[in-house]
Amino acid sequence: MKDFTKFVGLDVSKDSISVAVADTGRGEPRFLGNIPHTPEAIRKFMKKIGTPEQLHVCYEAGPTGYGLFRFLISLGIDCVVVAPTLIPRRTGDRIKTDRRDSLRLAQLLRAGELTPVWTPDEDHEALRDLVRARHDAKEDLQRARLRLVQFLLRHDLRPQKGTRNWSVKHREWLDSLRFEKSSLQIVFQEYLHAIDEVTDRMKRIEAEIHVQAMSSVHAPVIQALQTMRGVAEVTATTLVAEIGQFSRFSSPRQLMSYAGLVPKEYSSGATRWQGSITKVGNAHIRHVIVESAWAYRHSPSLKGKLCARQEGQDPEAKRIAWKAQHRLHQKYHQITSRGNAGKKAAVAVARELIGFIWAIGCEIEKKHSEAGLVA
Repeated sequence: MKDFTKFVGLDVSKDSISVAVADTGRGEPRFLGNIPHTPEAIRKFMKKIGTPEQLHVCYEAGPTGYGLFRFLISLGIDCVVVAPTLIPRRTGDRIKTDRRDSLRLAQLLRAGELTPVWTPDEDHEALRDLVRARHDAKEDLQRARLRLVQFLLRHDLRPQKGTRNWSVKHREWLDSLRFEKSSLQIVFQEYLHAIDEVTDRMKRIEAEIHVQAMSSVHAPVIQALQTMRGVAEVTATTLVAEIGQFSRFSSPRQLMSYAGLVPKEYSSGATRWQGSITKVGNAHIRHVIVESAWAYRHSPSLKGKLCARQEGQDPEAKRIAWKAQHRLHQKYHQITSRGNAGKKAAVAVARELIGFIWAIGCEIEKKHSEAGLVA
């Protein structure tokens, strides 16, 4: 561990950065002022505070991303990005300013009470932005569809019984609708056009996701994860983008906690209580994992698209995937047979499913790391 002598807290906003420093010992941290959020201003100010070997810098993860982190690392300055939700807060403290925040960060950094987040490299961050753009497009599509459905219900227009919404037959019915009033016809056409526009956007994003899943540096892990039932290309790419390096978690339990899939717990003396999942963690991982978990309500099998996805993949990954099918299918039916709702069973299955995914991710990372060393 390095012997730092100055602990620097940065409260970062779009245009400016508030800077505070805490020296080693127990002295009060000092507020040094505000600087513009520009590379040149940051470089000059850090040089004024001390040498790169003396400095240990932190700032909260936020909308400005990891550009500042990478810039400070390029200057030889040790830097961590900390999780905002895990910063200790004083009870009763109701005053929040940039100055106070930077002072508090410097003080907590010196005390070792801050929890750093994993900082992705530029490739990982680009992949994460891609899958999140697809997630945003999917939400936009759901909202656009809901607006159209509500508009049609207001005018008592319903498709024939047995017609599934957004199927080919449903679209043919939508295209056949006409309104006498021109204003209503315009509203209908605009709602329909909004759906088509978002659908096209999703297709463009998914085409790029396919390219990344097949040819990027992350492709081996993405392909291996698709040996799992319920984990197709978009889901596998989302998991790799959001988790990053699987081996950074020393156990599957840590990854379960990172995704917010572990139960709440209160234990004191002889009393022990466990509730629903914490939902504290990466919501994107939790969402796709719970969706995938529903696939395990079906009996174990290898056919169709899953069989095609497994072709030519790592034998160990396929072995883990087959073991997961049996274990998770059994778990789903054990829970539902006790009278519990399917949703509760799906969440329980999702918690174990992410453990199998962790095992495959670590296995592929290990093999490619060894191959790289040999090469």
